[in-house]
Amino acid sequence: MATVNFLYRSTKDEAPLNLRLLYRHNGKDYVFGAKTKLKVSKNYWSKQHQQSRPKDVDISNKQLEVNKKINKIENFILKAFDNANPVEVDKKWLQNKVELFYNPIEETSELPNELLNYFEHYIQSKKARLKNQTCKNYNTVFNLLSRYQTHKKTTFLIKDFNLKFQSDFEQYCYSQNYAVNTIAKAIAVIITVCRDAKYNGKELSYQFEKIKAKGKKTDKIYLTQAEIDTLEAKTDLPEYLDNAKDWLIISCYTGQRVSDFMRFTPEMIRYENGKPLLEFTQKKTDKLMTVPLHPKVMDILNKRDGNFPRPISSQNYNDYIKDVCKEAEINQLTKGSLLQKVDSEKKDKKKEYRKVYDTFEKYKLVSSHIGRRSFASNFYGKIPTTYLIYITGHSTEKMFLNYIGKSNKDLALEITNYF
Repeated sequence: MATVNFLYRSTKDEAPLNLRLLYRHNGKDYVFGAKTKLKVSKNYWSKQHQQSRPKDVDISNKQLEVNKKINKIENFILKAFDNANPVEVDKKWLQNKVELFYNPIEETSELPNELLNYFEHYIQSKKARLKNQTCKNYNTVFNLLSRYQTHKKTTFLIKDFNLKFQSDFEQYCYSQNYAVNTIAKAIAVIITVCRDAKYNGKELSYQFEKIKAKGKKTDKIYLTQAEIDTLEAKTDLPEYLDNAKDWLIISCYTGQRVSDFMRFTPEMIRYENGKPLLEFTQKKTDKLMTVPLHPKVMDILNKRDGNFPRPISSQNYNDYIKDVCKEAEINQLTKGSLLQKVDSEKKDKKKEYRKVYDTFEKYKLVSSHIGRRSFASNFYGKIPTTYLIYITGHSTEKMFLNYIGKSNKDLALEITNYF
């Protein structure tokens, strides 16, 4: 349940009130603030607003006026929150809602009932506060759904999204060589869009709440400590691969995404009690991070005269670290998913890529994300989970454990070590 309160945060004699939204989601407390256009004096807010039954008529009238405005914006924000996905709520979301309160959008036409049209509306309406990658993911599902609708030679309404739709859609995706988890993610996105439609008064199928995204547990690919040691010992590499190798090792000891660690610079490092700390803002979450630097990272900086390796593109990094791991003979057969070319149903007959789950030499499964998962997996049980979650940035312990592939059985066996 969310609550809203108002604060006077200015040093000026008169200023707009600040609004603060507080709520709990998945066991975690959230607080976001935004500025309103409701101006009051500092003296009124601190000395008069909270007076109970003031004798002064002017103060009483002022209280009624201010409280009426406060109640209106509070009700507006709480209603917007009830209709939102808590995961998508942040400071920017709150400020947008406050602005919408003061400048409501005039509806020029009714929202569409067709599933694809509403999907398009959903993407456009959320674009301003969604990350680029999230928008790309939504557009990918939109295009897949569009191809499915063309294949079925029909126009689906929002209320047509039922259990039969799910079954038929999944079978179509299988016929197009999509992986199980890719299909499950697509279903999850369509569920999100339909839930938004429900909040906007659209009719859903009576089976909607029964629709679940059915993924399957996959192997979590990471580099073991022994494999990382092998990489560190590999010295006879050309410069561009040695550069990529050092980035890979840095990622294995910092647990950050490629979008973050590829931006590391010496200027981000400060020392506290002789310990090196790296400060930066995560690109995906906008979260300010302070991460302790492992001695192995400092070894790389010392090797490079205090500098981080040369930045390279994510695509080149992805390609190069596969070559690095191949040179280091990290080639044991491992189950995993690999993008492979498949025949396209499109008219131009261009090749498309699909994830294929099979057994491959491990170096082929290495990607830019492997360092982050290696950090979480290798240090799990050695460093308190609370600290690991802080560094990786997962919202909950459940998400973190799922990320490294720990089941209830794994946890139970680990607990026996304390008996």
